[in-house]
Amino acid sequence: FFQKTLTAVKNWFTLFGWSKGQNPISVPYSLRRDVCKVQMTSSQEKVFKQNLGKDTKTVYDMLFHLSGQLLPGITSSRSLPLDPVERMLQLHWQHSTLLAFLKSQGAYLPHVMPEFLLEPDDYKKWIKAQTVLKVGDVKNSDMFNDKHLFILEDSIFETMSKRAWTDVLLQVYKVFVLPRVSSRNIVDLFSLENVQNMPRIKSEPLSSNIYSPHERTILTWLNKHYEKNRKTVWKDCQKGEVPPMRWIVNFDRDLLDGLVLAAQLAAYCPYLIATHFVRMYTNPRIPEQFLHNCLILVNAMHAVSLAIDIKV
Repeated sequence: FFQKTLTAVKNWFTLFGWSKGQNPISVPYSLRRDVCKVQMTSSQEKVFKQNLGKDTKTVYDMLFHLSGQLLPGITSSRSLPLDPVERMLQLHWQHSTLLAFLKSQGAYLPHVMPEFLLEPDDYKKWIKAQTVLKVGDVKNSDMFNDKHLFILEDSIFETMSKRAWTDVLLQVYKVFVLPRVSSRNIVDLFSLENVQNMPRIKSEPLSSNIYSPHERTILTWLNKHYEKNRKTVWKDCQKGEVPPMRWIVNFDRDLLDGLVLAAQLAAYCPYLIATHFVRMYTNPRIPEQFLHNCLILVNAMHAVSLAIDIKV
């Protein structure tokens, strides 16, 4: 499940997270590596090989594109010190600033420490600096705090870093992308006669401890299009009768058979009905039938050039 989540996050931010088109990313490697541009002379380049170039896109460029805001004290062109320890300290401060900024926007990241976002070598420098500091030095620095010091082995750190960067991106999506879903027409989604008898999904903020209001807006949208289109899409289906009414309340089990997503796509691309969706099983019961439906759905997405790398 985590690997699927990571793949979805990587694909979305590669396609839509940047200005001026796509920018392939890897989590956490390119995000850690490209976190800041480095300036150096040609003689220093042999010793310090992280010259990223002026065209390298950083996580701060991504945040500016999605939020329209610059982090306090950080610009996309800021360079790092050449001294390894100073560089590590500045990166730790930048990651602290990044997390504080996201939390101020509503992100939930209490489990992500700034050091988890560092490169492995910088993380080791951070641990070494923490463990050799004297008590008097600790008192004079908010950056060094023994209270939350986690000494992790290399493999465990990589796992933790990958999870931390994934959660950061998920929270960026939550606070800067999902709020763009307008709630103005939610009350009108069920105004059509054929969906008036369906149960409603409440949009109040405290009505669910699982889904946010924006996610419930998406569930409402899925319910509306499925009920509106199921009789149209599969009136001439080849592998069963018109699928029955259903109440869509989650993003996993209710979408497994591909029918709900096919109804959404048919709402915007009705010409796919005759070429693709009529061949779907409308009451799938075995894994092969579920796979059959999902393959048709993926082929339909490719047919309309949806630039999403979906694999079944």
